[in-house]
Amino acid sequence: MPVLLFKTEFASLPPWQAALRERMPELEVRLWPALGDAADIEYALVWKPPPDLFSALPNLKVIFSLGAGLDHLLKGVYLPPGVPVVRMQDSALTEGMCEYAVYMALRFLRRMAVYEAQQRSREWRHHLPQPRACELRAGVLGMGVIGRAVAGKLAAMGFEVAGWSRTSKRVADVQNFHGAGQLQAFLERSDILVCVLPLTEATRGILDRARMTRLPRGAFIINIGRGEHLVEQDLLELLEEGHIAGAALDVFAAEPLPDEHPFWRHPRITVTPHNASVTNPDTASAHVVDNIRRAMRGQPLTSVVDLTRGY
Repeated sequence: MPVLLFKTEFASLPPWQAALRERMPELEVRLWPALGDAADIEYALVWKPPPDLFSALPNLKVIFSLGAGLDHLLKGVYLPPGVPVVRMQDSALTEGMCEYAVYMALRFLRRMAVYEAQQRSREWRHHLPQPRACELRAGVLGMGVIGRAVAGKLAAMGFEVAGWSRTSKRVADVQNFHGAGQLQAFLERSDILVCVLPLTEATRGILDRARMTRLPRGAFIINIGRGEHLVEQDLLELLEEGHIAGAALDVFAAEPLPDEHPFWRHPRITVTPHNASVTNPDTASAHVVDNIRRAMRGQPLTSVVDLTRGY
């Protein structure tokens, strides 16, 4: 009987247990920290595991990330040599990220923050300029599974869309930029910038003053990658200077966002509590079970992380 260890801070075990058992009735699911006989555990589905958790599992075969991000596993956690790490692939999670990005882009396009401020002050002013989606250029920073989906949805809404990634990624109706040499040109044409990058040493702090000033004046930033992508003080200064018109931020360097943080009260920043999307047990369990069955049959796994690149 295969045994999977489940460890998380944000998800409830019963929905996951039900979803996994429906797809694989013979799978035993144990909730950390109740390991039982640790030698039985061959699979681990985790979010923010203790640094030494995996060293206590001598027969571990696969580590699954419970969320889309991998920094919780790749920073300060012992990973047994030869044990593959599998990133989460969940259609519902991807859909949620797309919905968030499109919603925030449309809020900016339709100047909803301005109208909400007018409502609070009981002002009736309807003669604001109203650009069409095709008049704004959206840029998606990071063209993995989620980034490509976001780019496609924005293009379907009528935005002129480009994507940037480390290597070339082709998506229908999306202009392709790749590599360090094309980043500046990508930023210079992005009126709305959506960050969906993985967090690596190469991407940490990528949204700093030097790069954000390459965006057109009046640009809007949507960060659904990781908080460490953004240099927060640089954003505040560029908002004050008027170079950046506004931002929608779902991720932050410190989470929960501290009570005294200026983002909470900034009139041109929308704060959401790292909930742009969440992993859905009903859909994500298919990805986990498929890879467990592959491992049991000795077949190649899907969505395996390249630990040298960090994604």
